[in-house]
Amino acid sequence: MKSKSKLMPALLVGVSMSFTACSKPKSTSLEHVHFQQETVKKPIKKGGTLTVALENNSPFTGIFLEELQDTQPDEEASAPGEEGLFYADNNYKITNKGPAVLKLNRKNKTATIKLKKNVRWSDGKPVTAQDMYYSYEILGSPKVSTTQYTSSLENIVGLHSYHVGKSKKISGITMPDGRNGRTLVLHFKQMNPAMLQHDNGFFWEYAAPYHYLKDIPMDKLISSDKVRKYPLFFGPYKMDKTVRGQSTTWSRNPYYWQGQPNFKHIEMTTVSVSSASQAIKSRKFDIAGVLSEQFEDVKNTKGVNFIGRKTPFYDYLGFRVGKWDNKLGKNVQTPHNKMDNVSLRKAMLYAMNVDAVNKRFYHGLRYRLTTLIPSQFGVYHDKSISGYPHDLKKANQLLDKAGYKKRPGASYRSQPNGKKLVINLAVRDTQQNVEAIWTNYIQQWKKVGLDVKFVNGRPMEFNNWVESIKASDPKIDVFEGSWDPSGDPSPSVFYGEKMPYNFSRFTSPTNTQLLDDIDSTKSFNKNYRIQKLYQWQKWMYNHAYVAPLSGSYSITAVNSNVSNWSKQPSANNWYEAGFSK
Repeated sequence: MKSKSKLMPALLVGVSMSFTACSKPKSTSLEHVHFQQETVKKPIKKGGTLTVALENNSPFTGIFLEELQDTQPDEEASAPGEEGLFYADNNYKITNKGPAVLKLNRKNKTATIKLKKNVRWSDGKPVTAQDMYYSYEILGSPKVSTTQYTSSLENIVGLHSYHVGKSKKISGITMPDGRNGRTLVLHFKQMNPAMLQHDNGFFWEYAAPYHYLKDIPMDKLISSDKVRKYPLFFGPYKMDKTVRGQSTTWSRNPYYWQGQPNFKHIEMTTVSVSSASQAIKSRKFDIAGVLSEQFEDVKNTKGVNFIGRKTPFYDYLGFRVGKWDNKLGKNVQTPHNKMDNVSLRKAMLYAMNVDAVNKRFYHGLRYRLTTLIPSQFGVYHDKSISGYPHDLKKANQLLDKAGYKKRPGASYRSQPNGKKLVINLAVRDTQQNVEAIWTNYIQQWKKVGLDVKFVNGRPMEFNNWVESIKASDPKIDVFEGSWDPSGDPSPSVFYGEKMPYNFSRFTSPTNTQLLDDIDSTKSFNKNYRIQKLYQWQKWMYNHAYVAPLSGSYSITAVNSNVSNWSKQPSANNWYEAGFSK
């Protein structure tokens, strides 16, 4: 299953292979979009080579260690081998069906993780308690810089002391059966209701091969050939070869704990977004994500089943008001920041014609969102919030009242202090019509007197965008991005004061308190948690440091000869799917 805290390359989820894939639509009417979530199950034959498209305009970076990965393209490229410790049901609740079993003890404030027998790395060595512990050593090492280390993990006793170099061991993680045993116990400062959900952020759901990587200095791991070229996995497949940024090839892991997967080989190849539609129509790949704006062009392709799912994924607009402080390990809001005016932020949002863009470019496969807790989270979503529908009159009123005036004869407004106002926008060059879509938004902002320009004059190459956003590049004022908060509705990992993924770099005692409340032991009471999530959604709506734009369907084109491929959260496609007889 896909990690929610990975930087995503596209404004849609259809390209995600690590989540699962699709089936023939019950209806292709885009007024009432409905897809089957899995292909028809047919008898499967062993063997064959599955070809998979990795749809990106940028090469994947080739970091094949979960603890160091922070982009979705890397995760997709490593998906056939990269298996987590836990499986989840279709509501993202952790089950006992995966490689490890989880037991929580609220009274003792512990989580016990026990590996099943015969879980082995692709070199035949058993996965051990030491491997699980080693993941935390990598994440928390002062010599490792990774966005996967968050303040949520600091709820584990002793992890913060290890992270800042005050201790050489993590006191709150024990191995009762020894390093070579199969049991790890995590001791928490407090328990959290999200801990029963997949990808909850309060403990790590992967292991790293200690026996294989132990001799590599922590600060050299990310550049090591054992991470970049010859990684080990304990999933269904082992990596045979990678051409950095372009392809990965796989064969069966002979030591996989569930037995032999169905496909004999898997070949994954990077395909540009502009070529994706033709690749599907020519049936070049067995599995390919479908770009929302291309579905009309490919939906009648013969020999292909389209399966889809409405996901919690959303894309957003963020306003940079601060920076990340490495020494303090937290976000710091900077004074006198250009975007630190709530009226300016709201005016930009009301000026955006999101509904028109979704209709024009996405044919009903994308839809405007109103809060940062998508409706897929049911009762946790506050449906009373209307969001920011297109309203140029309201945008102009907000700017006028806040003192953003036009000088006589000027096309654009000035700042309230009289200085020129130019807003620099960072957009990922990751989809077919990205420049047209965001040029449209720039024109909408011009209608209300705001001078918005692309950083460096055009949309940014994805990997450059990632590095610039992570570094809080001062050239960037406003940026678009996307998250997939599958698992638990808690928004802490994206918007907390000590969270690297809070790319707007905003901080507030109120925000911190609400996020703490959402993740507190009091929130084991569902009604209390709903109340706090509603308060947080309203607070974010009122302050608009980050605002949702649209949700999306995730659609996958599947060769009709492939059976048992599914988009359900509980699916394990790499093991369960195969070619039909």
